[in-house]
Amino acid sequence: MTNLDHQVEGKRKEIHTDAYPMSIGEIINLYLDGELDIHPEFQRIYRWNLIQKSRLIESLLLGIPLPSFFVAQREDGVWDVVDGLQRLSTIFSFLGIYKNDAGDIESPLRLTGTEYLPSLEGKCWSEDFDDSNHLSKELQRAFKREKIDLKIIKKESDEYTKYELFQRLNTFGSSLSDQEVRNCLLIMINKEMYSWLSDLANNDHFINVFPLTTKQIDEQYHLELVLRFLALKDVDVARVKGGIDIGEFLTKRMKELATDTSYNMPTEGRKLLKTFKILDLTLGENAFKKFQDGKYTGAFSLSIFEVIGLGLGFNIDSYDENNTIHLDKIREVSKSLLSNSNFEKNSGSGARASSRLPHILPMGRDLLRI
Repeated sequence: MTNLDHQVEGKRKEIHTDAYPMSIGEIINLYLDGELDIHPEFQRIYRWNLIQKSRLIESLLLGIPLPSFFVAQREDGVWDVVDGLQRLSTIFSFLGIYKNDAGDIESPLRLTGTEYLPSLEGKCWSEDFDDSNHLSKELQRAFKREKIDLKIIKKESDEYTKYELFQRLNTFGSSLSDQEVRNCLLIMINKEMYSWLSDLANNDHFINVFPLTTKQIDEQYHLELVLRFLALKDVDVARVKGGIDIGEFLTKRMKELATDTSYNMPTEGRKLLKTFKILDLTLGENAFKKFQDGKYTGAFSLSIFEVIGLGLGFNIDSYDENNTIHLDKIREVSKSLLSNSNFEKNSGSGARASSRLPHILPMGRDLLRI
């Protein structure tokens, strides 16, 4: 037996699955009984519009098969939805039973007309919501009897199987950004840490030094920058050598922090807030821009963030926001960075993170040492 055979056999033993069809009506009962967790927190991340939602309901009414739904069985027997979150929440919203992350039932979904069923325009599920524009009893019965294919990851499986499955299903061909997928993973692993990261990303000082576009914010890039700071600020430089994929590294590092019971979120949060308060005081929205010809120009530079943001974060315990010498040092490093031959050699749009970080991180830590 080859090494590959042994690896495949070992990993297959860690995954226990089952599969069977289940009617929409049965799925509804599981949800109402609290035996199916669809993670309503994810709705702030997924971005389905009314047309997409209406097409899903159209498919079920027409009996068009849907892709499989994946759930993971928890120790308490509850099923965690791993893939199919948006589809299930759309179904429950149409029926008027969907609960948001505060536990409140939201207003029922009203459909728009589709190519094959233009009469869906304005339709809702029940006369409880509208006395004139609702589905007939015949269509309601047919809808509830429609079957979906369910794949179940049993609780005997390896603890991280559902996270790996979620990441893979929502990465390949997904409309979600890498950080949106990470956010969903983090909610599943450690909801408290996700809330903490979100709070840090929305701090006024943090926002002030990152003049991000609306698109970047929509795709949760501000949370990725918080994660980059926490994951790279103190990292052993040896971990970012050897051609790493920075996206995979950030996901792996996030999982490590989320499951590390000794990780001190209050302390690390204070360090981040102090870092960006000082940067806001000294440089403001120019904190991570190029200084050329006596002025700051251009957009946010990730390479400059890795030098100044992470370098200051590494040394932040030595800094005093009321010490003008300390603040002047930051301004001096910022204005002289482009003339640094080491920075020039290892930065720029053509420099990959795997080749950039082993040089950039030590440089920032050294330049901003007090």
